[in-house]
Amino acid sequence: MLWILIALTVFLAIWFAGAWYVRGADLSLFDNVGRDQPQPSRQRFSSGAAQNAEHRAVIASLSGITASIKGTPHKQHLPLLRDYIDNMHAHRTYDAQFIPVDAGGVAAEWVLAPGADPTRRTLYIHGGAWMMGSPRSHRTITTRFSEITGGAVLAIDYRLMPEHPRMAGIDDCRVAYRWMLDHGPDGPTGNAPASAVYVAGDSAGGNLTLSLIAWVRDEGLRAPDAAVALSPATDGTLGSPSLRTNIATDAMLGPLFGPLARVPRSALLWLAWLRHRIRPNHPVVSPVFGDLSNLPPVLIHASDLEMLLDDSVRYTNKARAAGSPVTLQTWNHMVHVWHIFDPELTEARQAFDEISKFLASHAPRS
Repeated sequence: MLWILIALTVFLAIWFAGAWYVRGADLSLFDNVGRDQPQPSRQRFSSGAAQNAEHRAVIASLSGITASIKGTPHKQHLPLLRDYIDNMHAHRTYDAQFIPVDAGGVAAEWVLAPGADPTRRTLYIHGGAWMMGSPRSHRTITTRFSEITGGAVLAIDYRLMPEHPRMAGIDDCRVAYRWMLDHGPDGPTGNAPASAVYVAGDSAGGNLTLSLIAWVRDEGLRAPDAAVALSPATDGTLGSPSLRTNIATDAMLGPLFGPLARVPRSALLWLAWLRHRIRPNHPVVSPVFGDLSNLPPVLIHASDLEMLLDDSVRYTNKARAAGSPVTLQTWNHMVHVWHIFDPELTEARQAFDEISKFLASHAPRS
C-alpha cells in the first residue's frame, strides 16, 4: 500500500511540475483591467449595438465549414476542410496577377495589383490552424495588401501539419523572408534589394508573423518597416480567458474548437508537447512568452467576440510594456479574420483602410 502511495505522489509531482513547465509564466497581469474602459493601447470600432444584415450574412456563410464535414468519417475531415477553404472564394475575380515562384525552396506566389512596385515587398503568411489554407485561399487579402502597399506580395505556401512538423512551417517563413529581401518578381528590378519590407498574416499566420519578427531582430537581419497580425494566436498554452468565455460568440472557431474546452488544459499541453517536440510556451510557437522589446511597429486586429481576443490583448500589453510600438484595434460583431469578406463587409473595408493608414505612416522615405 505504501509503495502505491509513493508512486502516486511521484506521478502527481511529475505531472504538476511538467504542467508548470509547459504553461509558462502567468500572463494575467497583461489583461486589460477594465474591459469597458478606454485603453491607450486599444482602439475600438463598432457599427452599432446590434448585428446588421451584413453581419448575419457572413455568419450564415460560415455554416458551410461545418456542413462540409458533417456525416463524414473523422479521417476525411482535414482533406475536406482544406478543399473547402481553398475554394471558399473561388467565384471571385481579382484585378491582380498571381505568379508562381520558388522563394529559396519555399513554394509561393507573387501577387501583383496593377502598378505594383516590385521593390516594395510584403511577406504574407496565411492562416488555417497550421493545417489548412494556401496562397489561393487568401487571395482576397493578399490582393488588398498589394493594392494598399503599392507593391508586390509574396504569399507563401509553407509546409502544413500533420504531414510536416510544426517547425517546418516556421523554417519556411524564415527562408522566404531572407529570400524576399533581395528577390522580387521577374523584371528589371527583380533582383534589386527591397525598398520597403512588410510582414503580415492572419490567425496561425499571425502567430508565424509575430514569431518571425522576433527572429529577424535576433538574427540582425533587416527589420520589416512594419508588421500586421490579423486575429493572431499568440499563446500556445491556451491560457487566454477568451478561449473559453467567447466560445459561444465566435461563429467561426467556436464550432470547430469549442469542444476542446471540455478537455483538461494540462492534458492538451502534454499532448502538444509530445506531438510537436516543442514546449507550448516556447516563444517560437507562443510569441507572447518571448522578448517583445525592440520590435518594429506592429498593428494587430481582433474581434471583440472571437476566442483569440485575449491572445491579442496580452501580446499588445506586454509588448508595449517592453517599449515596442504595438497597436491593437478591435471590432464588435466580427468573426475571426473578417477581412477575408472584403469588399462585401463594411468592417472589412474599414479594417483595410486602417491597415493602409498604418503602413503608410511607417513606409520608408525615398
